[in-house]
Amino acid sequence: MTATLFQGVGAGFSAAADQPYNYVRKQLWEPDWRRYPGWSAVTDSQWRDPQWQRSHSVKNIAQLRSVVGDLLDERFYADLAADQQYCATMSMLLPPQMLNTMAPECDPDGGDFTEAFYADPIRRYMLPVRSDREMLWCSHPYAERDSLHESDMWAVEGLTHRYPTKVLAELLSTCPQYCGHCTRMDLVGNSTPTLSKTRLTLQPADRQDRMLEYLRATPTVRDVVVSGGDVANVPWPRLESFVMQLLEIESIRDIRLATKALAALPQHWLQDNVIEGVSRVARTAAARGVNVALHTHINHVQSVTPLVAAAARALLDAGLRDVRNQGVLLRGVNATAADLLDLCFALQGEANILPYYFYMCDMIPNAEHWRTSLWEAQQLQLEIMGYLPGFATPRLVCDVPFVGKRWVHQVVYYDRIRGVSHWSRNYRTGLDGADADALDRVYPFYDPIHTLPASGQAWWRQACDGGPHPVGHAGGDVGRLSPCGAGVP
Repeated sequence: MTATLFQGVGAGFSAAADQPYNYVRKQLWEPDWRRYPGWSAVTDSQWRDPQWQRSHSVKNIAQLRSVVGDLLDERFYADLAADQQYCATMSMLLPPQMLNTMAPECDPDGGDFTEAFYADPIRRYMLPVRSDREMLWCSHPYAERDSLHESDMWAVEGLTHRYPTKVLAELLSTCPQYCGHCTRMDLVGNSTPTLSKTRLTLQPADRQDRMLEYLRATPTVRDVVVSGGDVANVPWPRLESFVMQLLEIESIRDIRLATKALAALPQHWLQDNVIEGVSRVARTAAARGVNVALHTHINHVQSVTPLVAAAARALLDAGLRDVRNQGVLLRGVNATAADLLDLCFALQGEANILPYYFYMCDMIPNAEHWRTSLWEAQQLQLEIMGYLPGFATPRLVCDVPFVGKRWVHQVVYYDRIRGVSHWSRNYRTGLDGADADALDRVYPFYDPIHTLPASGQAWWRQACDGGPHPVGHAGGDVGRLSPCGAGVP
């Protein structure tokens, strides 16, 4: 009996080895940048130099040609030019580190580099082309430039007081790299042919002084996210001074520094003066019992290279409480369980970066090809459960306008035919004023229309031709159907 039972258990364990996702530990690696013609003579010391990285960042098609040359055919360059002219909400800015992670395994001499480059997940969100876009429903009718209404909730310029105990401090409006899907596309980066950006008006020192004055006078705030833009573009002495002054405010207990440059420009965070400054901040924070962490934004496993891991470890060794990742769920980039798990195992297991959130892509213009429906996000949350340690299993969240971050299963009710979800909240924002019903109503969020069943798409076509308002709409006109780059050859 004992032998029979043992054999049964053994057979069960054997069968359990066949899982929907099979974990295999993979070593991080740095792709060889010399495979690109324009970088064939770049030395290792140049590559590790943050100033070299910044000065050789790719800002336009001519500079991309100078690096990649004939490895990409004219079809790609024309596709990119059309997107830059008619669709892009973010200008091109790619540090060499990030460009080097695109199509990393493709042998330029042994295959079709253009096809590999087109298919690359990092290329798809950092260097979008017009053929990527959803042509009919390029923008959702309710897409907005500032989709989260952050600037409407500025207590002072750049300081968004959205949650009762937390604020977002936007110190600047630039980054070392520009992501095509940027949620702050209204403010961050250069204007594009399709979009004139909003501008910060105060001088940086004046803006920071006003932020600090507000925080000293508002003891209900305990958590400050220091962002932008990207704090890697703030000169370190200025950033250190701002954080040190935050540490002097008794009510503040958590400070988070937000930077995608940990992945796109890890060389910045490996500089001696930056690490030494982080160590000074960390020692002061520890003495005062304040948690200081760094939050980054990595969307695909290819971005997690040895340099990125070295930068994360250096920051932790300098005394930061944690390094955490807040990715964005993007169709064609990471919207499968295998993609998310590969990324999270590399982050947690190889780079000491804690997987934290994956946001559903926000409802900004020209982003429908990236966005996923709510039910897809819910399914992905279920599919990634049980593989990672609980503390390192990321939450998939929807950042609902006028509500805030909500786990994808916290929806109140959901019309999957029309793609309209409804969400509640448990706190007031500065936009509520004396609205007594603010906590009793629900707020809508919308799936990409092209993902809906035929009946749902037909309903939206009627709505966009002057038909009924979408369910849950609080008022105003439905925008007319506007294909991306309409009339463009």
